[in-house]
Amino acid sequence: MPVVNYAQYCQMLARAKKNTFAYPAFNVTSTETANAVLLGLKLANSDGIIQISTGGAEFVSGLGVKSMAKGAIALADFIHRMADEYEVNIALHTDHCHPKYVESFLVPLIEETERRRAAGQPNLFSSHMFDGSELPLAENLRRSTELLARCAKSEIILEVEIGVVGGEEDGHDTSSVGKDKLYTTPQDMVAAHQALAPIGHYMLAATFGNVHGVYKPGNVVLNPTILRDGQAAIAAACDGESSYLVFHGGSGSTQDEIHETLGYGVIKMNVDTDTQYAFTRSIADHMMKNYDGVLKIDGEVGNKKVYDPRVYMKKAEQHMADRVVQACQDLRSAGTSAALA
Repeated sequence: MPVVNYAQYCQMLARAKKNTFAYPAFNVTSTETANAVLLGLKLANSDGIIQISTGGAEFVSGLGVKSMAKGAIALADFIHRMADEYEVNIALHTDHCHPKYVESFLVPLIEETERRRAAGQPNLFSSHMFDGSELPLAENLRRSTELLARCAKSEIILEVEIGVVGGEEDGHDTSSVGKDKLYTTPQDMVAAHQALAPIGHYMLAATFGNVHGVYKPGNVVLNPTILRDGQAAIAAACDGESSYLVFHGGSGSTQDEIHETLGYGVIKMNVDTDTQYAFTRSIADHMMKNYDGVLKIDGEVGNKKVYDPRVYMKKAEQHMADRVVQACQDLRSAGTSAALA
C-alpha cells in the first residue's frame, strides 16, 4: 500500500488508542533495514511506523556526502516505492531532531513536503519529531508551537518531547541529567496539550523514567502511572481531552510495564536497540561460522559464496524481520492491520 496520507494516519492513531495497542516505530539506517521492517510488518499483519534519525539519515547519505536531509529524503523515497508492494499501512517519521539540527534537518524536510504538495504529490514524511527536551519548558513549547503551525499547514503530525529520556542515542548523551528530569509532571503535560492541541495533531513523548540504550528487564525504574496522572490532568483541564503518547527508550522495560502504558494512551513505541542487535547478530554468526571463507588467508582465495554481501545481508534482513514481528506481538499490534478510508 502507499505510505498513508494524513487522514489515514489519524485513523491509525485513533484506532490504536481506542483498542489499547501501540504501533512499533522502527529506526532504519539503510535500504536493508527498511526492507526488514516492511517484511516483519507484513509477517505480523501489523501496520507500523518507519522512522529515520538525524544520525541514521547522515549515514544513509554516505561518507562522501554526509547530509542528514539528503539521506533522509533518499531513504524516504525508497520506502515510498517499496511500501507499495506490502499490504500493510506504513507511516514515515523522523526521530529526535534536537534544536541544533532544526535548520539543517527538519526545516529542509518540511520544505521538501511543501514543494511536493505544491506539485500535487503526496507528503514525503507523515510526521516529524522535534525534541526540545533540553530546553526550558516554555522555550520548548514556544518552538514546538511554531513548528507545529508550519507542519499542520501541510498535514504533517508533530511529535514533541517534554522531560528527558535518559541514556545515549545517536551521540546525544543525557546520562548526566538529574533524575527529576526523567519524570514529566502532570502540569507539564497539561501545558503541552493546551499549547499544541489548538494548532494541530501532535504526539507527546512524556518521560516516566525511560532510557535509551541497552538494559536488562527490571534494571530500569519506570513509573508509568505518571502517564495516567498526566492524562487525567489533561482531561480535567481540557474538557475530557487526552494526548497521543509515545514511549521512548523501551529497552529494559518489562512486558507488564509496556502493557500498562498502552492503557494510558501510548500509541507509538520506538524500537531501535533490539533491532540493531538482531541485524548485526546474524552477520556476526555468519562471519564466525565462515571465517575461512570470508577471509583470504595463507594465500587462499576465500569463498565467494560466503563473502558475497548479499548472502549475509539476506540473513540479517530476515533476522531483523523476526524481531519486528516480536515487537508487534509485544505491543499488541500484530494482526490488526486493516484497510483505511
